[in-house]
Amino acid sequence: MPVPAAFIRAHTRPARPSLVPEVQLLVADDVVALWEAMEVEQGRTEQDPPFWAAAWPGGQALARYVLDTPGLVAGRTVLDLGAGSGLVAVAAVLAGATRVVASEIDPFGLAAIPENAALNGVTGIEPVGDLLGERPPAVDVVLAGDVCYDRTMTERVLPFLDAARAAGAEVLIGDPGRPYLPHDRLEAAAVHDVVDTEDAPGRPPRVRRTTVWRLP
Repeated sequence: MPVPAAFIRAHTRPARPSLVPEVQLLVADDVVALWEAMEVEQGRTEQDPPFWAAAWPGGQALARYVLDTPGLVAGRTVLDLGAGSGLVAVAAVLAGATRVVASEIDPFGLAAIPENAALNGVTGIEPVGDLLGERPPAVDVVLAGDVCYDRTMTERVLPFLDAARAAGAEVLIGDPGRPYLPHDRLEAAAVHDVVDTEDAPGRPPRVRRTTVWRLP
């Protein structure tokens, strides 16, 4: 069942990610309260935590890189893999991408993508579900932020990214130093310090060194 856009608007607020102030993003003030609302109001008792409702370090670094290097995406088609609520997708359109496919497995994230596109006044973003079991779509650039968060996901993602690269797409990955990413296979394109969204509420914010990697 699709998630109503009204639910997304009711339980988030606009904010500007610290590394990407050009973009507004609907985020959760209280992740626990949002998670409870997802269960009570939408009946999603087995739903994962609302990872979509935050600006994760890898996505912020990728969005920053796209905005700083618009020639990467200007006039081109882009896949935002693991799009969350669409931060990188929005940045790609702002940088001149003609079309962005935003792939996200969480139905709440999929519902948030059009809301964030409208919030930023951009068009040309196409939300889609899980693509990892398929051949990569025909795009010029693949942007993947925070997709290697555990071993199982990494084992699904890397063959897909390899296939996209073999088909001719440029592939960039944003990651804050998680151990599952095979750094020896990658080339660093940019490095940023990003405020960590994984810290518990009430704790002083940490900064995570986050790299944008290119798949050669």
